[in-house]
Amino acid sequence: MIGIFGGTFDPVHNGHLHVAKALSKALPFDELRLLPCGEPAHRAPPKASVDDRIGMLQLAIEGMPSLLIDEREVRRQGPSYMVDTLASLRKELGDESLVLIIGWDAFVGLPRWHRWQQIIELAHLLVMQRPGHSVEPGGELVQLLQQHQTDDVSELAGRASGSVSLQTVDAVDVSSTEVRARFAAKEDVSDLLPVAVSAYIKEQHLYLS
Repeated sequence: MIGIFGGTFDPVHNGHLHVAKALSKALPFDELRLLPCGEPAHRAPPKASVDDRIGMLQLAIEGMPSLLIDEREVRRQGPSYMVDTLASLRKELGDESLVLIIGWDAFVGLPRWHRWQQIIELAHLLVMQRPGHSVEPGGELVQLLQQHQTDDVSELAGRASGSVSLQTVDAVDVSSTEVRARFAAKEDVSDLLPVAVSAYIKEQHLYLS
């Protein structure tokens, strides 16, 4: 079973790593791939370059053999659409179980994604649910959950795609936006990201404005 955890990672921080490590322990992933976004389709481009974001990820996961970096989006030209990425992975992995990990906000916005209905055909969805939050009644996501939701996590490993699992993961309250702002203000960030990543940012003079 292959997990896919995407993001701009601009920069990678303790929140990302906490989720990745928690899910690696809780679910029987053979590997969990961190997938940096190349050219976001619905948001501003990353502040750091592709090479800098990859460099920071490499430092962040050093000593964590269960975490890998998948560079296919940052090496592909044009906007990064998840459906294209999953189709590429499916072609490469055949019938291997593929699990796309997304946060609750991303799940709520799923109907705005490019060809979003095809995603469940290519992978399972593991949604990091927020306690007390639910989808809007009568919407497309309700129908998706009615047709595909499972409470049996082992079902994800048993087939290639087609299930939605809602999982509660304790979050670390940090965002890349906060990290960049604190670097720009020359404030302490030791509680937000790995020491090696912080040192890299300072050496490369990233996020100064």
